[in-house]
Amino acid sequence: MCQADSKGGNIRNILIVDDEENARIGLSKLLSAEGYDVAAAEDGVEALTCLQGDHFQLVITDMNMPRMNGIDFLKKLNQNYPDINVIMITAFGGIDTYLEAMKLGVYEYLHKPIKVDELKSVMWKLSFGDESLS
Repeated sequence: MCQADSKGGNIRNILIVDDEENARIGLSKLLSAEGYDVAAAEDGVEALTCLQGDHFQLVITDMNMPRMNGIDFLKKLNQNYPDINVIMITAFGGIDTYLEAMKLGVYEYLHKPIKVDELKSVMWKLSFGDESLS
């Protein structure tokens, strides 16, 4: 399901990458309800294919996935699409993984289960900057 589900207007395009179907569907529904254009891929390999056909401003990706883990996907993403913001999500991340992801330019690193308010806050900061929250 690579094609963004467009709702029109000047809406940020988001690609969700997660091997857990329930997580993909849940995040897709949540973000679509917030007015974002959302597409989904089940792993990094499929996501790279999706990125060839659409323009995304944000990728929300899981860390632990088959075929290509989040760090390897992030490296490929940086090589080919360096201007795309990334939010990394994981249920199993340790400090080393966190540091590596941040060094590779991840905008935010969130732990599963995702807290809706936390994700909305990150999305707000991405859209409008930190100073808009005060």
